[in-house]
Formats: sequence, C-alpha cells, structure tokens
Amino acid sequence: MRCSTKARGGRISAVAQFEKSFTLQVPSSTQNLALIREFVSAIGAQAGFDEKDVMRLQLAVDEACANVIEHAYDLEATHEVTIRALIDDDLIRFEIVDQGKGFDPARIEEQNLDALIRDRRSGGLGLRLIRSIMDDVQYQIVPGEKNELRMMKRLKKHTA
Repeated sequence: MRCSTKARGGRISAVAQFEKSFTLQVPSSTQNLALIREFVSAIGAQAGFDEKDVMRLQLAVDEACANVIEHAYDLEATHEVTIRALIDDDLIRFEIVDQGKGFDPARIEEQNLDALIRDRRSGGLGLRLIRSIMDDVQYQIVPGEKNELRMMKRLKKHTA
C-alpha cells in the first residue's frame, strides 16, 4: 500500500492507494509455461479483467516467457525466470526478469505479416503480438545483471 499525506487548512488527510504485488519464480523450462499461464490467469481475474482479456494477458506473458526460455537461455532449464505482477487500481503490470542473453528490441526489424504467412516462417511475431495486446511495453537491459521486460495493461472500467 502506498500512502501519502496532504495538509489542508490545519488538517492532515491520508490518501491510500493499494498496490498488490505477486511474484512467481520458475526454472527456465517450457514445462513451466502452463504454471505461468495459471499464475497470470489468477492475477488477471483478481485485478478485474474479463475472461477474454485474461486470455490475452496469458498469451502475452506466455510468449514473453517462452522467448526468454528459448532465446535468453537457449532452452537450458538450469536458469530461472521471474514473473512479477503488480495490480494497481486501474492497471496491471507484468515484469519478466531473467539473467540470460539480452537483446535490443529496437534492432528487430518488424517483418511484413503477409510475407511471414506466405513463407510459413515461424518466429518474428512474438514482440508484435505482445505489443498488440498490452498498452505499454518496455525492455531494459542491465549488462551482466538482468534483462527486464515490463508490460502494462489498463483495466477497462465498466459503467452501468
């Protein structure tokens, strides 16, 4: 919980904003992707997302974790992937952290979708998929320490 105080006319009032934080740490094996999806599903439902949006969150996080396992760790199950979820009043943020090989997403050329389909090539769609699902995607590399992918999705408020 974050709490801030404001002084008004000699009175002090406290304004509290609740932030819930959850962490899942798993070995870097594709066998753990089902567990990761279950984690995302539970967090997304708790945050108030509907079933369709929860499925999209699962897809984005699953894709990000699969990329870490395959590309950062070369499918070696001896490493760990950390998934942090932060729920705020109006958004959810997932952070995928690894200590594997980093990459610069700005150097990845966005390939023509029609050409990928026509050529039946696998790969090249992960970041595009993640960016199409999430409202904000940021990637940070701290060389020799960690790679962190932050994905944020705003909660759609349903009005009656």
